[in-house]
Amino acid sequence: MSLENIYHNVVEGQAPAVEAGVKAELDAGTDPETILKQALIAPMDYVGQQFEDGEFFVPEMLIAARAMQAGMSLLKPYLVETGVQSAGIVAIGTVKGDLHDIGKNLVAMMLEGAGFEVIDLGVDVPSDKFLEVAMSGAQVIGMSALLTTTMGGMKEVIEAIEDGDLRDDVKIIIGGAPVTDAFAQQIGADAYAPDASSAVRRIRELIG
Repeated sequence: MSLENIYHNVVEGQAPAVEAGVKAELDAGTDPETILKQALIAPMDYVGQQFEDGEFFVPEMLIAARAMQAGMSLLKPYLVETGVQSAGIVAIGTVKGDLHDIGKNLVAMMLEGAGFEVIDLGVDVPSDKFLEVAMSGAQVIGMSALLTTTMGGMKEVIEAIEDGDLRDDVKIIIGGAPVTDAFAQQIGADAYAPDASSAVRRIRELIG
C-alpha cells in the first residue's frame, strides 16, 4: 500500500486500512517522518480545510481523526526512536465543573494529526492542574467549556498562570459552544477557536 492510499483511507475514515498501510510502510523501511507528514498530517489538513469550506461536518472529521490515530499509535514508537520533533506541546482540558468532552476530544485528535504532542487533561480540570502542565513545559493550554456556568473557570486558570509568573511562557486558547472571541479578549486569552479545525490553525499561529 502506498502513502497515497493511506492518505485517502484517513480522509475516508478507514481505520483498519490506515493501520495496515502504516504497518506495511514501516515494514518496507519507509522513513517514519515521511509517513507522518505525507500520510497522516497531510490528509488531516485536507479534512480541516474541507470542514472550514462546509464540505465536511463533525462526523466526517471524527472518523478521519480516529483513522489517523489508528496509524499514529503504530507510528509513535518509531517517531520517538528517530527523534522526530513534534510541532509543539499542547495541554488541553475541559474546565472545572464541566464534563463535556466531545469537542475537546476532537480538538485533541486533530492536533495529534497535525503533529503536536498532546497532553489530554480530561474533563472537570481544576486550575491547579492547568498550572502544573504550564510549569512542566506545555507551550499552549487549550480550555473548553460547554456551559455558561463553567466559563468563569477559564478566567481562574489564566489568573493562576499569571500568579505563577508563567503567563509569558504559555499561550492560552479557549473554545466551546457558549464561548466567544469577545469573552476570550475579556479574560486575557491569546486566542479563541469556534471549532477543531480553526483551533489547529490558531495554535500553529500562536507557536509559529
